[in-house]
Amino acid sequence: MQATRLTLICHARTLAQKLARFPADEPLEMDWQAARGSRGARFKEASRVLCGPELRTRQTAELFGKRLEIVMALRDCDFGDWRGVRINELQKNQPDSLQAWLADPRSAPHGGESVAQLGERVAAWMKTLEALPGHVVAVTHPFVMRGALMQVLKGSAFNLIDVEPLSMIELQFHGCWRLRLPGSDNEGMS
Repeated sequence: MQATRLTLICHARTLAQKLARFPADEPLEMDWQAARGSRGARFKEASRVLCGPELRTRQTAELFGKRLEIVMALRDCDFGDWRGVRINELQKNQPDSLQAWLADPRSAPHGGESVAQLGERVAAWMKTLEALPGHVVAVTHPFVMRGALMQVLKGSAFNLIDVEPLSMIELQFHGCWRLRLPGSDNEGMS
C-alpha cells in the first residue's frame, strides 16, 4: 500500500502578519506575479496542489506553478469580529476576551470559529486524504497547519506552535498520520 504524503505550506507574508493583525482577504506583500512558478521544481512529482480560497493562498500556490484546486477545508480560521483588528488593540480593549480565546480552544469571543472547530474541520479533511496514495501539496494558513499538527501529535499545544510564512511541514499517512521532518539532503526531492 502506497502512503499518502501531505506537504503543508504556509502562505507568503502579508501586511496583516507584518502589522500583527488578524487577517482579512489581503494579498501577499511580495511581488508574487514575478515569482510565479519559481518554486515549482521542488514539488514536480506532486499529484495535486491544493490551496485555501483566500487571495493570499491562491497567490502563494501560484509560486509552485501547478494547476490549483481550491479546497474550502483549507480556509483560514473565521476570526469573526476580530478580522482586520490588531492584536495590541485587543490586548487594550478586550483583554479578557483575548485571554479566554487563548486559554480555551472551544472559546470564540469574536463570534467566528473556535480553535476546536478549526481542528475538527482539519481532522475531517485529513481523514479524506487517508485513502488517496501519492503526494499532495496544500498551501494554507498558520492556523490550519497548527490544526493538522495537533491531529498528528494528539496534543493540546496549539498556541505554542509558530508557523512562519512559506514554512512547510510534511505529514504521511501509512496506517496513521506521522510527522516527517526531511533533512537537507532531501532538498529538491519530491
